[in-house]
Amino acid sequence: MDKKELTVEEAFELLDSVVERLEDQETPLEESFALYQRGMELLKLCNEKIDTVEKKMMQVNQNGELEEF
Repeated sequence: MDKKELTVEEAFELLDSVVERLEDQETPLEESFALYQRGMELLKLCNEKIDTVEKKMMQVNQNGELEEF
């Protein structure tokens, strides 16, 4: 699945599984590095999606200023 098609909920679920695998002491170090990188990518995706939603929640008032919807 392309990461751009993930919903925030799906990304958080994937992050949960990444954290579980990172916490497993049996996970090899090399795999841990790859998991860490994947987790950081998922966090970035979540931040982007949340920022997009926050921007959509703003509206321009009569003075041309942004205010919360």
